[in-house]
Amino acid sequence: MKIKSTEFILSAPDLASCPQTTFPEFAFIGRSNVGKSSLINLLTGKKDLAKTSGTPGKTVLLNFFKINGSWLLVDLPGYGFAKVAKTEREGFSEAVNHYIEHRENLACIFVLIDSRLSPQPIDLEFLEWVERLDIPFALVFTKTDKQSSNHTKQVIAAFTAELGKRRTEPPAIFTSSIKTQEGRSEILGAIERMCAGK
Repeated sequence: MKIKSTEFILSAPDLASCPQTTFPEFAFIGRSNVGKSSLINLLTGKKDLAKTSGTPGKTVLLNFFKINGSWLLVDLPGYGFAKVAKTEREGFSEAVNHYIEHRENLACIFVLIDSRLSPQPIDLEFLEWVERLDIPFALVFTKTDKQSSNHTKQVIAAFTAELGKRRTEPPAIFTSSIKTQEGRSEILGAIERMCAGK
């Protein structure tokens, strides 16, 4: 898939404020500081589309971008940490929950996992919840350039083994690196196939 156009639509604080469209939506989420904004910028070819920050929890709204005039990329707040007041944190966590549970045109959630770390309970708990909702998801193991390919393979194997205790069919798995652009064409290709219903 070639990215020909990228248009920011809006930032929504809750489900009711989300855009009223019928375009398929592909949401990106992960533990804070997993490299989500950088990956979104890599996929779209726009250096500053999603705001990157050294401060975890920078994204606190549901951000919608129309891609190629045919599908929406949704940048969701990271789970696990945000440097905001507790009441605000509860608010946008609720917004994410409502979006995932009730958004009818949500086609797939790309869940980002730090490829340097052993399986984290917070990631596994999030995926268990998504599975209960029966929503399609894929895993993207980020920051693969930060260690050897063997270490990345070991982490993926450990993570899929943990998932195997909860499900019979493994999800689609991608690896990504902002530095080498690994994963860009594979992820966009998967989105293109899902848009085409294949």
